[in-house]
Amino acid sequence: MAEQPQNFTIEQFYRYVGQKKLMGGKCLNCGKIHLPPRPLCDKCLSTRFKWVELPQTGILLTYTIIHVAPTQFQGMAPYAVGIVQLENGVRVPGIIRKTSLDSLKVGMKLKVEFEETPTSQMQQWPHWPRYHFVPC
Repeated sequence: MAEQPQNFTIEQFYRYVGQKKLMGGKCLNCGKIHLPPRPLCDKCLSTRFKWVELPQTGILLTYTIIHVAPTQFQGMAPYAVGIVQLENGVRVPGIIRKTSLDSLKVGMKLKVEFEETPTSQMQQWPHWPRYHFVPC
């Protein structure tokens, strides 16, 4: 049976998030892992990828605290958004939850958690499942 071609799109990425998997597109030419996925490797320009599951723990590289949020996130403000470097070196942006904003520290260990597709009154906002980071 022939292997089905895979789509390296943000929609497919969020389908995996809905399955509680953090996935990236690994270039079959140079090995670079892209997150979010893309159809063209920014290192070698290859279009050949495969999906790989990423580690679910890493360290906080940097963060910011959002006080004035977009309409869709106003109910969460203030909240933190950071860049987490996973154990394999891939850097992932995400909201940080389940900790006080005062306790956030660069270098702290975080893990990914998944949540169901949120319901929203705003029809133009995508109804994708989400991930966020929490302290280990």
